Amino acid sequence: MSILSAFDAQAFSRWDQPAIIDRLGRKVSFADLHFRAGFLADAWARRGIGPGDRVLIAMGVTPDLYAALAALWRLGAVAVLPEPAMGLKGVRTALAAAEVKAWIGAGPLRALPLLVPRLLTVKRLSLADGMLRGTEPSPEWPDDHPALMSFTSGSTGRAKAILRSHGFLAAQNRAVAPLLASDRPEVDLVAFPVFVLANLGSGVTSVLPNWPLRRPDRADGQAIRAHIARHGVTRLLLPPVLAEALADAPQPASVTTVFTGGGPVFPDVVERLTAHNPALRVMAVYGSTEAEPIAELEVSDLSPKDRNRINAGEGLLAGPPVAAVRVRIVDDEIWVAGDHVVETYVDPADNAATKTRDEAGTIWHRTGDGGRFDAEGRLWLLGRTQGRIEGLWPFAIETAARSWPGVRRAALCPREGRACLAIEGDTAHLAAWSSAAAALGVMQVVPVKAIPLDRRHRSKVDYARLAETVRGSAV
Repeated sequence: MSILSAFDAQAFSRWDQPAIIDRLGRKVSFADLHFRAGFLADAWARRGIGPGDRVLIAMGVTPDLYAALAALWRLGAVAVLPEPAMGLKGVRTALAAAEVKAWIGAGPLRALPLLVPRLLTVKRLSLADGMLRGTEPSPEWPDDHPALMSFTSGSTGRAKAILRSHGFLAAQNRAVAPLLASDRPEVDLVAFPVFVLANLGSGVTSVLPNWPLRRPDRADGQAIRAHIARHGVTRLLLPPVLAEALADAPQPASVTTVFTGGGPVFPDVVERLTAHNPALRVMAVYGSTEAEPIAELEVSDLSPKDRNRINAGEGLLAGPPVAAVRVRIVDDEIWVAGDHVVETYVDPADNAATKTRDEAGTIWHRTGDGGRFDAEGRLWLLGRTQGRIEGLWPFAIETAARSWPGVRRAALCPREGRACLAIEGDTAHLAAWSSAAAALGVMQVVPVKAIPLDRRHRSKVDYARLAETVRGSAV
């Protein structure tokens, strides 16, 4: 069953009507979303939108975004979603990759043609279009029918376009479902659109973010906690930078679980979260744009032995792979395959660096992440394969360093051809840092004011910018 058909079923089979709640607290039930998608689909069909047509979406994360997606999918059209963290460059990248027939703009983004004139050459669809029509079920498109085009962040190279089919989205939903399964009603605060889609198919209420999505590092923890309390949120699905922002005070009593991913989930952040709420369950989800999820771990249950191994520089524990994925370690690199793993990019030229077909015909995605399995079959992360310096893996050193006194963040980077550990924290501990780093094989330690982070979730180190930062620093 497609996500759209599952959403239709949820819209009319539940007495306790699930909903999407926006940042201002406005509640839109699944039934209302279903009706809204229906009249948008009717109007856009009359504007000439049909199967296979690509439509660029330029709007914030609101209930209307999901109504627009459902409307396009009813028509068999393809939603093109630029990478928000790339700003205007993301819109231009999307237009270069996709021959769009139309675009949808909402709020200030309706003025995009002033900055991206190419949009003047395609029709603009309005969220105010149409008249309410009936509640007939959505058509079932074939599994290989295209549904969604999105883009990698470009943080480790050129942003690449990915075209997901209805079958792929359904497979991704099946892969996520066991992680989110619950025997009680839940209300989720969701930072990741893929999990809102999963909730639409499973009948779980989603509360949308009330922080600036392009700058989650500027989020106000107190305002988020108020948002959580106002809507009775029971689970948080957030990038690590937001989990960290919430770690300085107790969570509202309704919260039982935190799911976090999109960047490394360090044990010290989890310790800060659970210090205020000892019963809080914290789940780390490891994945990538091309393969989400890959592995999961209940970090709040790390054993003392696991913590000792992490602090000794053995890497960051990601947990056992999810049931829907196959994982191999080839030359220290994590390779994955499965129905929810992207097998090709829109531009086949992008496949050479990350796709491999084996003798059985299985296409494996090479993640670029170093890793290994332990005796219990759990996956350990070592860092980006390209980030290995003098035989040292980034995560192995960085995760260990976060257990040292006064360290807020740490990152391994090259400096004059040698491994250098940049540390953001209280420099009163510099001598202790240097001694501990030397024990792990790093002879250079450089204190920095702030370690630069990625544009998407502000949770991964921007190693290129960091290398520039430490180049002229004294050791």
